[in-house]
Amino acid sequence: MQNISFETITVNGVSLHTALAGPKEGPLVVLLHGFPEFWYEWRHLIGPLAARGYRVAAPDQRGYNQSSRPLEIDAYALDELRNDVTELIKALGREKAVIVGHDWGGAVGWYTAASKPEYVEKFIAINIPHLPAMPASMKKDPTQLLRSSYMLFFQLPRLPEKLLAYNDFEEFANGLVKTSRPGSFTEEDLEKYKEAWSQPNAVTTMINWYRGMRKGPKDIVESSHVTPPVRIIWGVGDAFLSKASARTSLEYCRAGELIFVSDATHWVVHEQPDIVERLVTEFIEQT
Repeated sequence: MQNISFETITVNGVSLHTALAGPKEGPLVVLLHGFPEFWYEWRHLIGPLAARGYRVAAPDQRGYNQSSRPLEIDAYALDELRNDVTELIKALGREKAVIVGHDWGGAVGWYTAASKPEYVEKFIAINIPHLPAMPASMKKDPTQLLRSSYMLFFQLPRLPEKLLAYNDFEEFANGLVKTSRPGSFTEEDLEKYKEAWSQPNAVTTMINWYRGMRKGPKDIVESSHVTPPVRIIWGVGDAFLSKASARTSLEYCRAGELIFVSDATHWVVHEQPDIVERLVTEFIEQT
């Protein structure tokens, strides 16, 4: 990771601490991490993309690590999160970018591709369905409601923060370990996450992404259909999201494809970095 530089970029009223790599004139790829991660999630992908000539930007999204951490729940409405991305693209001197998003970062990517497609060259979603696909998929797989129950817990005030921060975030870290393949998160990785979670008010502002769901998207998207090309990469052992939600997401894509990755879970980016790299670069370079 020695060729990564860092810059704080002000967009949409917040400052985003952003990892940057690759030639400045290269085509832009924006990597959006999920909960409860930060730019470090993409450490295995940044270098290979930069080596292929892409300009890579991996921000700590608002509420995370060294980026701005506003406390107001309204600050985490989906429109605000999307506007961070579109303004980041403009701040980097581009009109559009390839967006790669995992988990919540993928939710922001889906919404950007649906509501502001002019900013999106291609979109790659990793273990995250298009939001309208969630209720539809629950009819096909009733277990999805149980899988998503933690989202309801996060709506409670203060208690989630206390539980996650308890004992130096030990249970928080154990949650990553228990839901991933053995060895996916090293002790060094977990220490870096704990450092990010230890930033002032960070646990609250990370959870506020879930609380901001109540605000809903303001933009009405025609049928929620996504016009830029989409590839969905899905670790089949996801403990939080069903394969039905991935399949249902394709129904909202004009040009979409779904690839399941075996021996992987929700944390496929960490578990199968070589496969993820190949699937991402292959799709970006398709003509």
